[in-house]
Amino acid sequence: MIGARRVAARALRSARRAGLAALIAGLAASALAAESDERGAEAPSAHGRITFERAKFPGGERVGLVGTSYLVDITDLGGLSLGPSVYGAVTGRRGGFFTVGGEVAWRKRVVGPFGVEVGVYAGGGGGGSAPQGGGLMLRPHVDVLTDLGPVALGVSLSRIKFPNGQIASTQWGLVLDVSDQFRSLQADRLDAPVRATGRTGLGFDRIQVVAGAYRTRAGVLQSGAPEPRTISLVGVRGEHSFGRNGYWGLEANGATQRSVAGYAEYLGTVGAETELVPHQITLGGRIALGMGGGGGIATGSGLLAKASLYSVIRLADNFGLSIEGGLTDAPRGSFRATQVAAGLVWALDGPGTGGAPARPVRTDFSGGVERYDAARHGGTTRAITTDVLKIDRFVSPNLYLTAQVHSGFAGNAGGFTSAFVGAGWWQRLGPRWHVAGELIGAAAGGGGVDSRGALGEAILYAGYQFIPAISLRVGAGRIQAFRGPLGATALGLSLNYTYGVSTGE
Repeated sequence: MIGARRVAARALRSARRAGLAALIAGLAASALAAESDERGAEAPSAHGRITFERAKFPGGERVGLVGTSYLVDITDLGGLSLGPSVYGAVTGRRGGFFTVGGEVAWRKRVVGPFGVEVGVYAGGGGGGSAPQGGGLMLRPHVDVLTDLGPVALGVSLSRIKFPNGQIASTQWGLVLDVSDQFRSLQADRLDAPVRATGRTGLGFDRIQVVAGAYRTRAGVLQSGAPEPRTISLVGVRGEHSFGRNGYWGLEANGATQRSVAGYAEYLGTVGAETELVPHQITLGGRIALGMGGGGGIATGSGLLAKASLYSVIRLADNFGLSIEGGLTDAPRGSFRATQVAAGLVWALDGPGTGGAPARPVRTDFSGGVERYDAARHGGTTRAITTDVLKIDRFVSPNLYLTAQVHSGFAGNAGGFTSAFVGAGWWQRLGPRWHVAGELIGAAAGGGGVDSRGALGEAILYAGYQFIPAISLRVGAGRIQAFRGPLGATALGLSLNYTYGVSTGE
């Protein structure tokens, strides 16, 4: 076992590698405050981007990758933007290949409707038995875009490189870019009631925390053995309404059992619903399309489709219980299953305006690294470093709920990913200092890490506030597999951006 002092030193070295990203994030948060009104509202431009490209893996194999990014402009720095990104396989034979990280990009209109975008993505992950090594993926790119108003279309020239693996590919791709605004309220005005003026933050009207299961077909093989007949899952969804009854959204799910540890999904969804009993019971249906795989599940290329019917029973003004049933299919693989799920539905900010003034809801977005000794299949133990993206929503001045994604990028654990949900407590100690603690649980797997499907973590943080919107945190805690040998001291470092969202009431 590596001693705590050596683990701390390695965590600091990993933190230095992330220093440039931290500096850029700090500049971003400072600049976002530049465009605000008398209520402390900010509305920098943002854009959601979807890319498709066919990367060349060793041996001449072609793998189609879909990338999704949400980039917020840094208004004082002339076209520079940054935000989170996810890349995953949808064609080829690498179902379950995902990476999660962040991107910095610069855009410039050149002539007429034509412009260019230059950027670089860095993230961690892998999977699908790909030769990704430690899991760090770099993707510099140059795009040529045609502005069509609310959307832009274009082509991309990119380079995908796994520095610690065998994947290195240059390719052309297609780009769809959708314009948006990241509307929020300044961190130093969270105590002042404001009147809602429409959607703020990431723009989701509601979120769901979901637990469910797949029932697979009999006789299907997984790596030469029968596929499990039942696969348990946990996940999170964010949904945004449009029109009278429609909505679109994103969902992420992961398996929690040892036999398929590492199976994960990331999908876009669209649906419609109507009230069967006004203000009490809602009926709806939805379809979803995206990527999934890992854990030995035979999703083929990784392309995944779903269709389901559901009902939501309202328990209170902002909370409800959903019950869902449907079908899931991997068109390029042998995976087929019926699905059942139940979820807790939480109505968030809403698109409405007006209403009585109310205090903004504090939200924190963080990026950082975490390091710990991870038990591996075969009985060995080796340190792993993960990148960490998390979002915290406060339900009181001190209590918050958190959702996090951790992906391995160093320590020969490429493909290891964990999706955490849980709760934390934040406490101010003075004008600049604060402490926080979290209890979180995850569906986790991949990368040869012996997580056996589920992890728990308890961690304490000490933080320093540079400005109201920006703080730096260092943390230490314990990460433990619920049913396996993984158990270690975890050390973390993160940069946190604080903003407010209106309640829409």
